[in-house]
Amino acid sequence: MGDALCIREVDAGSCNGCEMEISALGNPYYNIEGLGIKFVASPRHADMLLVTGPVSRNMEMALKRTFDATPEPKLVVAVGDCACTGGIFGESYATCGRVDKVIPVDVTVPGCPPEPIDILRGILQAVRRRVVQRS
Repeated sequence: MGDALCIREVDAGSCNGCEMEISALGNPYYNIEGLGIKFVASPRHADMLLVTGPVSRNMEMALKRTFDATPEPKLVVAVGDCACTGGIFGESYATCGRVDKVIPVDVTVPGCPPEPIDILRGILQAVRRRVVQRS
């Protein structure tokens, strides 16, 4: 990771509640770009994947490909109850369930949806863990 943290957000089948809270991170109150955190369109430019929703069967392969396309060292943060536990959807004919059933997860941020400050804490916790592992 360089001076900025680049995040690729992946909606793996959410209701968009978590996405609304993630987008709030860009408003002047949270101003994550001022912290050197930015969202990117390509996983090839990302340091971290922020994944929401239970992984739908239709998104399983896309999520795996996105994870594989993200360069090492990569971090994964599962955001919201659905991403952390499968939420009300669980595992069914339509969903694989929680994100860590499809790709490895470094940090989980529970909540339905979690507040922006909790999402920011999860992002920073993942970065902190990576820095401690490198030391």
